[in-house]
Amino acid sequence: MLWHSGNPGNLLQLKGAEVAARTLGMQLESVPVQGPMTSTRLFKAVHAADGLLIAAAPLFTGVHRARIVELAATSRLPAIYGYRQNVEAGGLMSYGANYPDLLRRAGTYVDKILKGANPADLPVEQPTKFEFVINLRTAKALASRSRRRCYSARIR
Repeated sequence: MLWHSGNPGNLLQLKGAEVAARTLGMQLESVPVQGPMTSTRLFKAVHAADGLLIAAAPLFTGVHRARIVELAATSRLPAIYGYRQNVEAGGLMSYGANYPDLLRRAGTYVDKILKGANPADLPVEQPTKFEFVINLRTAKALASRSRRRCYSARIR
């Protein structure tokens, strides 16, 4: 799991991933990132991995997006990202909050504040809409080039 150590939310994501890995009997290797990484360091970090979990952090959608997506493709690794933009750039899949919905909700807060509401009196909201996005072209390319065993999951 690549996570941005300077992002407090990523620490929560890491703890959740560790719990999930223990529950599934899997080993999670944590790779904290503090800032820009070289392609060589990224490659070394994922060299022996069977898959990648990329935490939801702006660092991974900006500076590192193209490198991580390319590394996953050339290493034939399934990867899941926290942001849809990584999938649109060629990544395999993402799961996370629906950011256009969050921005619309933020607009309602701006409207209330402009109409005189005290920001301290407004409730804090958590995301309510999440999306799971799969890049089928990347999935087909990964399946046709991969010699790794296939993983499947049943959604209940």
